Amino acid sequence: MPHTDVQMDTHDIALETPPADVFMAPSICKSDLLAGKSYSHFSPIPAHISDDMTTECVLGVDEAGRGPVLGPMVYALYYLPMELQQSLLADTHHFDDSKVLTPEVRSSLMRKLCTDGSDLHRASGWATRLLSARDISAHMLQPAQYNLNAQAMDATIDLIKEVLAKGVNVKEIYIDTIGRPEVYQKKLERIWPTIRITVAKKADSLYPVVSAASVCAKVTRDAALDVCYEPYQDTAVNEDKATEASTHVAWGSGYPSDARTSTWLKQNIDPVFGWGNECRFSWGTAKELLEGKTADVKVDWPVEDDANGDMRMTDFFAAKTEAGGDELVDWFGKRVTEEMEDF
Repeated sequence: MPHTDVQMDTHDIALETPPADVFMAPSICKSDLLAGKSYSHFSPIPAHISDDMTTECVLGVDEAGRGPVLGPMVYALYYLPMELQQSLLADTHHFDDSKVLTPEVRSSLMRKLCTDGSDLHRASGWATRLLSARDISAHMLQPAQYNLNAQAMDATIDLIKEVLAKGVNVKEIYIDTIGRPEVYQKKLERIWPTIRITVAKKADSLYPVVSAASVCAKVTRDAALDVCYEPYQDTAVNEDKATEASTHVAWGSGYPSDARTSTWLKQNIDPVFGWGNECRFSWGTAKELLEGKTADVKVDWPVEDDANGDMRMTDFFAAKTEAGGDELVDWFGKRVTEEMEDF
């Protein structure tokens, strides 16, 4: 089943569009992105925690890029000492759901988090799991479908397991979900029965640690979308100054309801191969352009008739010759009975 494309209004599309100067966080691996690979990134354990690994921490998880037809989906994890969640994240730096913050504010917060010596850097650890468009589609289109919810669940679990394996003393976990929170929460509680786990809708606007994870996920996705566009960028060379200027990302937010995205898809489709690693071929928009009534090329993959489909294994060892003989017995020389008659 193709993914149902997400519809967004003009305001939401503007907030989802990467800014021209998006911050390239350490979670961006250009070679993996351009190769269509999924990968994870983990920040070092912050000083406030590494100095005393018994420090009790709170951890939040959120995602960005679930609905777009272009670019990766990113899951992000954020953790810090429990007593700092409200004071540092909400009161001092005013973290909020990334969809409420402007792209510029998100980039600024992420830059502070990654700046050595800042209060955010000293107190906070974070991680991301980037699921490439290629891998998302490959899993969703395989015969035993590995759907998006299952991929998201596994990404979340893997991130948390890795942080716990590093020795971080996590006491509370908060996770944003768009599915059934109670089902999600029960599964996680079976994995980590000693940790207090809360799975809730709109958690990114309720818990500052999830808001911070939301920012990490969104800035990473914005930067990743920028990198994915690099192979398509038009460069203009200024001969006087011998410099290159690149056009800004022409495909907009990557959401199907974004006119820039749908226009780009139509203008850049290869009639046979479609697009590159940046496109989710399992999404309805992409499938319709490739296979719908307006498709430039239609490909039929014929199934060859299997002439031996009804044969038994023993038939291959008891084949008959055209003369009606036994092929294996007649293979070398005369039949045994005929040779005996000559004596």
